[in-house]
Amino acid sequence: MMEAVSAFHFERPAWLLLLLPALALWLLQRRISDASERWRRVIDPVLLRHLLVGREQPSRATPNALFLLAATLGTIAVAGPAWELEPSPFADARPPAMIVLKVTPSMTTDDLAPTRLDRARQKLSDLLGLREGAATGLIAYSGTSHLVLPPTPDGSVVLDLAKALSPGIMPKEGDDLADAVALADTVLRGHRRGGSILVMADAVAGEQIARLGSATHPATILALMPPDRDPGGLAEAARALRADLVTTTLSQGDVEAIARRLDRAGRIAEVAGEGQHWVEAGYWLTPLLALLTLLWFRRGWVLA
Repeated sequence: MMEAVSAFHFERPAWLLLLLPALALWLLQRRISDASERWRRVIDPVLLRHLLVGREQPSRATPNALFLLAATLGTIAVAGPAWELEPSPFADARPPAMIVLKVTPSMTTDDLAPTRLDRARQKLSDLLGLREGAATGLIAYSGTSHLVLPPTPDGSVVLDLAKALSPGIMPKEGDDLADAVALADTVLRGHRRGGSILVMADAVAGEQIARLGSATHPATILALMPPDRDPGGLAEAARALRADLVTTTLSQGDVEAIARRLDRAGRIAEVAGEGQHWVEAGYWLTPLLALLTLLWFRRGWVLA
């Protein structure tokens, strides 16, 4: 009990200043409604109390008094009284991820059965299952880069759109990895929840490596080629991006490593530090305020 009393505070104490005009209005209205006040100006106060007869004891539950009570309760509610901490709903939330998927004719090679692109979709499905509820976005690139879907917690939509991608629908052949990573970085900055970039590709053009720079958000590259193949340019791209390079495995080991990387590296201090927040209790005064407001609908109440 003493801990709650010592922790009691207002989240928005500046709103308590509204009590001053409310008190001023109450005093003004009380002065105006006092019938004997007018006589005090012309009759000696010593005699006045003997001359005023037939007065009844005024009720304390006057509209003026209840207005002051309602204004006080409303101001306290808006000021945000709080004395208890609770865990933040975002404290354990997984940070978002942007999937940068290469969609080119080389991705239809069948050395990763059925094809490299199909294997990428399978790995994406496994990753979404491991990170269920985490916001995930999708970018497709070949000779140009295109935002397919901004980060969304609905993994089924991400997977359905990834299945609909094919080299035939891409407007231009080529390799635009640098712009694709830059686009993913921009999308995550707008999301303002941290996050990571996952590149799913089988190779990277040499001129793209020269254009790659360290992204604002941490990046990971999944090499979509047989485990016995040299990742070559992808290793150089990982060094340029300061990214982790993960080789494709037959098991889920690669996806599990990527999931751990995305959950750990994508956090930002503002989100990870919000472990607790104060619980405001002002809304508990709402029913009482509603009951007081009902009195103003009573016939003749304002003139009482």
